[in-house]
Parts: sequence; structure tokens; C-alpha cells
Amino acid sequence: MAGDVNDEPIAILVVDDQVMVRLGFVLVLSNEPGMHVVGEAGDGQTAVAMTRDLHPDVVLMDIRMPGMDGIAATTQILADPGTAGTKVVVLTTFDDEEYIFESLAAGACGFLLKDVEPQELVDAIRQVVRGDRLLAPSVTRQVVSRYVELGRTARQSPDEPSPDAQALVDALSPREHEIWMLLAEGHPNRHIARHLGITENTVKGHVSALLVKLGVLSRVQAVILAYRSGLVH
Repeated sequence: MAGDVNDEPIAILVVDDQVMVRLGFVLVLSNEPGMHVVGEAGDGQTAVAMTRDLHPDVVLMDIRMPGMDGIAATTQILADPGTAGTKVVVLTTFDDEEYIFESLAAGACGFLLKDVEPQELVDAIRQVVRGDRLLAPSVTRQVVSRYVELGRTARQSPDEPSPDAQALVDALSPREHEIWMLLAEGHPNRHIARHLGITENTVKGHVSALLVKLGVLSRVQAVILAYRSGLVH
């Protein structure tokens, strides 16, 4: 996989209609070991064409652009068998709910706001290359809130009980429960590690264990479970 030790650097295409914004992302990523910016695009149509030509590992995609917007471009890139393996991370100044869900529906594996810290952006790119999905903390809260709301009205019958909160807590160690609550607040592993004074690898180990104990497959499902059980509001 690109970006692994002794392997090819992660190839990145930066897409944004504002030249200065593109320049900022390019400067950050060009100075990061193991990453290589292979191109820049100022609109969706150019992004689609460059993705077909350059086959980047990751496309950082703006949403609002002239002509073809980022959501349409993401849809085309991921629907094309020749570029479907590319990871698309949406980067925008807008955390509007409509944009979030349209981006995810188009197949984007990440949604970040442009005020993301440089190191968080770098970490996010490495995460999606490993196969993870990610959302900015504020975006996570919106997605989970909407999912819980829909679950109550459409997916969950009126008589269906909520998960037993105490049983869920009892299944976890105190540290795993603490990390679960921090996940539910939208914190990435790096922030959790700093907050608890432990290493990021230790956090990853705890997250893996709590996912098994909770009977869920992903961090997002763990967060949804925390909300549905009433442990987080």
C-alpha cells in the first residue's frame, strides 16, 4: 500500500477553486515525509480528468466549485472502475448537513472542515489510505444525531427497547468506557491519547477491544450505540 515503510509515497491530488487554499494544502503535504502531491485542480471536471490520468491514492476534494462541484466529481471518480480505488476526502468550509450526507452517499471516505490542523490533515490521509473512514468531530455529532433520530422514527419500532446502558458499561473496563465516551464526543485517537496521557497505539488497542465487547464493527457504530443507549446526549 502506498505510504507504508519502504514503499511508494502517498500520491495526493488537491482540488479547490481557490488558489491560495490549494497552495496552503500543497505546502503542508509536500513537506510531509511519505506524501507526494501529484497535481492540483480548480474544478470538478478537471479533477475527474486528472484522477484518470494520475491515479492518485487520495483526492482532497472541495465541494463548491465552478462548473462541476465536488460531490458530482466524487461520484464520477468512484463510479469509474479505473479510478474507483481512489480515496476521496471532502474538505470544505461548510458543515451543512446536506453536504455531509451527499458527500458520504457519493462514496467519500472522509469529510473534514478546512480549518483542520495540519497534523490532523496528515493523519486523516494516512487513515483513509489504511482503509478507515473519518469525519470531523462536529460532523460526527451531526451524522450520529440524524442517525439516532431516524432510528427512532423509521428503523426502530415504538416497542423496541433501547440498549441496556448499564450492561454495556459493565462489559467494558473503566478505561475502555472512558475512551468510548471520548469517541462519542467526536475525538480522534490522537486527541484521546493526549487527553489520557497514553500512547496512540494504546488507544487503538482499547478501541479494538471495546468494539468487540460492544458487538459493533466500526467507531461510528460504537458512537451511535452510545447515543441510542442514552449514555451520551
